[in-house]
Amino acid sequence: MTVAPMLPIPPERSEWTVDDLGELPEDLPYELVNGRLIVPSPTALHQDLCVRLLLALEDNCPPDYLVSIDLSMRIDRRNEPRPDVVAIRREHANRSPVPVEDALLAVEVISPTSTFRDLYDKAKVYAHAGVRSYWVVDPLHEKMTLTEYALSASGDYEVTTHTEDLFVTERPWKVSVDLPALTVRRAGLLARDGQ
Repeated sequence: MTVAPMLPIPPERSEWTVDDLGELPEDLPYELVNGRLIVPSPTALHQDLCVRLLLALEDNCPPDYLVSIDLSMRIDRRNEPRPDVVAIRREHANRSPVPVEDALLAVEVISPTSTFRDLYDKAKVYAHAGVRSYWVVDPLHEKMTLTEYALSASGDYEVTTHTEDLFVTERPWKVSVDLPALTVRRAGLLARDGQ
């Protein structure tokens, strides 16, 4: 995902809170992470990968849950992130932001400008909020990787899987993601683009 420059914060505002978000245009896609306002601008390649992950998660999705992309999650006054893909309770199908306690899984796809935020800032925010599973997909190298984190008893994430091959998990339900196929798809899309 390419991130547009952060909106200028007026000198009297050192950080944003969810109360300040009402000042923004209603259709502006934003994230609030640790009091920082971020306005992402994802590429088509990034969004294509998010849709592929959504489809993989939908295959065995239980009836009480649904999978969505780019959905605001209400955590606290300083945090309202938008995971690239999220599994939530179906009762929130027509609600935004969704309360984070009803998220089973958050997925972030790394972009050149989001690496630190996705690996550290958001991981800490999601773990502190109690999101049980967190995936980070890294498409920036020759072979795409997926790292699965699970919430430990201490409230931090622990790596349970890191792979560039076929990824299979039971969290939040049985899911498989063919990373080599996604790597080939990405290469094909880039080749058509002349890159």
